[in-house]
Amino acid sequence: MKKLLPIIVMILLFGMISFVTNLASPMGDILKNQFSIPNWQGTLGVFANFIAYAIMGVPAGSLLQRRGYKRTALIAVAVGFAGVGVQLLSGLAGSFGVYLCGALIAGFSMCLLNTVVNPMLNRLGGGGNRGNQLIQFGGTFNSLCGTAVIVITGLLIPSIVDARISDTFPLMYTALAVFALAFVVILLTDIPESRDVTRHVSTDFKGLFQFRHFVLGAIAIFIYVGVEVGTPNVLNKWLQNPEAHIFADGVNAEAVAGSVTAFYWLLMLVGRLVGGLVGAKVSARKMLAVVASAAVVLVTLAIVIPATTMVSFPGFNGARGFGLNPVPLSAALLVCVGLCTSVMWGGIFNLAVEGLGSYTERASGLFMALVCGGGVLPLLMNGVVDIFGVAGYQPSYWIVVAGFAYILFYALVGSKPKGRA
Repeated sequence: MKKLLPIIVMILLFGMISFVTNLASPMGDILKNQFSIPNWQGTLGVFANFIAYAIMGVPAGSLLQRRGYKRTALIAVAVGFAGVGVQLLSGLAGSFGVYLCGALIAGFSMCLLNTVVNPMLNRLGGGGNRGNQLIQFGGTFNSLCGTAVIVITGLLIPSIVDARISDTFPLMYTALAVFALAFVVILLTDIPESRDVTRHVSTDFKGLFQFRHFVLGAIAIFIYVGVEVGTPNVLNKWLQNPEAHIFADGVNAEAVAGSVTAFYWLLMLVGRLVGGLVGAKVSARKMLAVVASAAVVLVTLAIVIPATTMVSFPGFNGARGFGLNPVPLSAALLVCVGLCTSVMWGGIFNLAVEGLGSYTERASGLFMALVCGGGVLPLLMNGVVDIFGVAGYQPSYWIVVAGFAYILFYALVGSKPKGRA
């Protein structure tokens, strides 16, 4: 019972990470139309959100060692409040630059929160399969919040062509309220600290990089976050693009696209819940190998199947409410990828930090730096779309196939500890 409240707090923070981060993806579509910019520039909000990890990752690990879990979490929540506040001001000012600044500040907060949450849940679970199990349960709530923000954003936007930052103000107000509440809860919660907390932290990471399975795992994290974010990001843009002519007249493309994309995050919730239930019995290595293999197959099929092959898919259609809507079979396959990506973060993290001992906090900080892959890979995918136009949406997913292939390699070969490199 003593560990229950800290576990609940960490899981709530997991949800906040997804809520704020996922808002950046539909915001890219709003920015593109409000400021008449190309796809890749519309993705700069996502890029700013994730490049913050590259800047803050290592300092976050050091801060965690110096100040401990509770103080680091409080700082992260305060920074998050400021970041969302700046994004809200960008809507009032109608400024693209101010929004990017807010996205960067919010990214700093998400990095700090991730640095705290993952090792804390792993520690509270006692490491190993139990630690992986808690991370998967935390990921379940993360996916729930991620699903909600995508669906609500789609419903708040009557027309993507006329969308403005101010249309998302209700979500930003909600985020501000959640950050304020979380600050109070964390302040009043007794969170167990690591015995290694110290004010004097070595910045020498040489010993950490001698662990081969960690180095390869760090690369896997960079790629994983990129494909996890890039898959729904490009999917949402593709479905609601008027030039793609995906839907017939009378269909609210924005609402349907948002609903379809939200199912990706919903399936991540389902996958993480299942992963949490079986995590104590199935090794992270086997779990990661299975889902990576499935992801390679699903995305490859989504690329080669013609966009004109349609299937019925549940979702919101604006004023018509919830029902079945015709969508490309390729889109449905990409949505199913959410089941595969759901357990990858916990599996990679669990395998990469195994046996690191006192290096764990520094490893978590470096992991956070490489989360910037969530900004880099979607930027590359949208660059492909800008080069080839509407015909480039499906081919852009070859980047995702290559990413999942590497994660499969890590599960089968790279994650096996061989002492020091």
